[in-house]
Amino acid sequence: MASLTPNFVSRLFRPFTSSTKMGLGPSEGGVQNIPDTAQKCTVAAGCFWGVEHLFRKNFGDKGLYDARVGYIGGDTSNPSYRAVCTGRTGHAEALQMSFDPSRLSYTDLLAFFYKMHDPTTKNRQGADTGTQYRSAIFYHSPEQEQQAREVTRKAQEQWWKGKPITTEILPAGQWWDAEAYHQLYLDKNPGGYECPAHYVRSFPTLT
Repeated sequence: MASLTPNFVSRLFRPFTSSTKMGLGPSEGGVQNIPDTAQKCTVAAGCFWGVEHLFRKNFGDKGLYDARVGYIGGDTSNPSYRAVCTGRTGHAEALQMSFDPSRLSYTDLLAFFYKMHDPTTKNRQGADTGTQYRSAIFYHSPEQEQQAREVTRKAQEQWWKGKPITTEILPAGQWWDAEAYHQLYLDKNPGGYECPAHYVRSFPTLT
């Protein structure tokens, strides 16, 4: 991993944009013709650059159709990145994935979620602090809620024992795509900021 100081500084001074949130082409991270049988998985785990990067890297050829960064969980319509950064919109930086449930399970995605960030630090990941960096699972069905609570229980008992998990489990409300320059950010900017809390921990398989 590159030195923390330059990356952290680059995050502090990364550009804001007023671009509108429109559908993006494949070069910007969009995927065409996602089948009706696809399911969604929406999670928040801190700075969305690293979250997207790790999920794409680990599941890009295993049934993941698409992964988009954006905002969810707040009460502001069409929020900008600048507004979300204030912590006053209620939104979290998040990742919304579309996946093939015949090749990739929702519970596998959630287990990876609990491996790739620290769910025990409330409203914080690494040096990134604020409600916009909270840990959360936004479910899309009663079945997903049940699975999220079960995976969370197992992760607490088997992986994070002694450190209470603070992850919120909430129904998925309105999703807002982040600005275009945030999509696939670390693919376009390999030296860009990566939260030091974002790495895959060597945990045993949940049972």
